[in-house]
Amino acid sequence: MAVYMKMIKIFDDEKRVIYRFGPNENRMGEIEFDKEKESFSILKHVNDSRISNQAFENWASEQIIKIMFRNNGELPDVTSVEK
Repeated sequence: MAVYMKMIKIFDDEKRVIYRFGPNENRMGEIEFDKEKESFSILKHVNDSRISNQAFENWASEQIIKIMFRNNGELPDVTSVEK
């Protein structure tokens, strides 16, 4: 079974970035990445009945790290993950 997750950037400055993430725009959590400490905080869980919060949170974290590495720290306004 393939899973799709959309990520929408809602805040970004030199210290941190916040994305909304989830299977659709009606069911989304929020994740914050501290650029200085290189750490993640979950601000809001997705709470999808089919897939665990932990899975969505891991995918969002992985996507942010991959994009930062590939794009020298530049994060897009919208991105997606397919697993």
